[in-house]
Amino acid sequence: MKKKLFLIFGPLVLAAVLLAVVLVTPFNFTKPDSEEIHEASLSQSNNIFKGTAVKKAAFEQNYVPFMGSSELSRMDAFHPASMALRYHRDYQPFLLGAAGSQSLTQFWGMQGVNNELKNKKVVFIISPQWFVKQGINPAAFSMYYSNLEAVTWLRQANNSKMDRYAAQRLLKIQKNHSDSFLKDCIEQIANGKKLSATQKTYLDLKYNQLTHEDQFFSTLSLKNRVKKIKKASKKLPAKEDNAELESLATKLGEKATTNNDFGISNKFWNRELKDKYKRLKGEQSNFDYVSSPEFGDFQLVLNQFAENNNDVLFIIPPVNEKWSSYTGLSKSMLRQFDKKVTYQLREQGFNNILDLSNDGGKPYFMQDTIHLGWHGWLTVDKSVKPFLDGKDKFNKNNNYKINNYFYSDQWQKAEGQELNNIIK
Repeated sequence: MKKKLFLIFGPLVLAAVLLAVVLVTPFNFTKPDSEEIHEASLSQSNNIFKGTAVKKAAFEQNYVPFMGSSELSRMDAFHPASMALRYHRDYQPFLLGAAGSQSLTQFWGMQGVNNELKNKKVVFIISPQWFVKQGINPAAFSMYYSNLEAVTWLRQANNSKMDRYAAQRLLKIQKNHSDSFLKDCIEQIANGKKLSATQKTYLDLKYNQLTHEDQFFSTLSLKNRVKKIKKASKKLPAKEDNAELESLATKLGEKATTNNDFGISNKFWNRELKDKYKRLKGEQSNFDYVSSPEFGDFQLVLNQFAENNNDVLFIIPPVNEKWSSYTGLSKSMLRQFDKKVTYQLREQGFNNILDLSNDGGKPYFMQDTIHLGWHGWLTVDKSVKPFLDGKDKFNKNNNYKINNYFYSDQWQKAEGQELNNIIK
């Protein structure tokens, strides 16, 4: 009987043991090929965002992180990936973020690839809509968060303000942890305590396991948007000419926005607004993007960029002016948001800012209510291209001066006269 049981279950037990050994061993087994990397760079897949293997391979090549949220999904002819493909730029965008991703998401997404990002250029799009009263939605955060990011970070975390704040925010946002041992480690860092030898050993083994799982499974079931970008890029003129591109942006924008008075694309209007726009009049009059924990989360991103010595182009997009007037979104509130986030950047040495906040009323600048469209992306390209053109232009002497004040509740909540007194 024992022999029969061994013959039945022995191979299963042996396979499980071998799998466990494979997962915890520190050696790498697979590396994504160029086709997988290119497909992943456009996929905006959660698995790619939460993993490290593909991103590491990409950032060791000519891929540049374009960090943002849902605007990266608006893949028209003037999208950064389309422009780079059509005109054979010496860089390729790697899209990091989609609907629901915000500053805290981007901070954790960097944790597995900070070594590969050191002294690299980054394009970062700041959405005003992130900065709502409650900050990032926990459910949205969970979509992009992984234990691999946390384990990688914990293995080098120390008693810095950035690490303590990151741990505290993680514990608040991610209340249900699948790994209680990992949660204990995060709590140690949040309280400014060192990890024990046992915890460090556990993290090393866990890191190997999660890394191998990422190598094996992260590229499965990717959204293949390569064809979509190729199709979009073919609409562009063969030769890069500013006058032709401007004319084409107007032509495409005009053709795509014929069924409403807000300059919103026909497809978006029919899908999202046609049946409900009348009851949305004045609905955004109480929206506030000035007082938000997002400013503290944004500080985490800036702190990480400074530690990596990243050369960053920050883009502040506008909102659709016709639509915001209709819904009652306060112009003075938007100006104060712009003033606040720009101050947080410049005070710490982040001076490379493309501020488009006043451009939301330009024809065909926006594709819908809040996302860049034809002329919007083209305007972005006029700053992105010179910023990324040539590796020799990297600013190696970024004079960043991180100020922990921007983590404070006072700064996060400051608005109105209080904010004016701080900024002066």
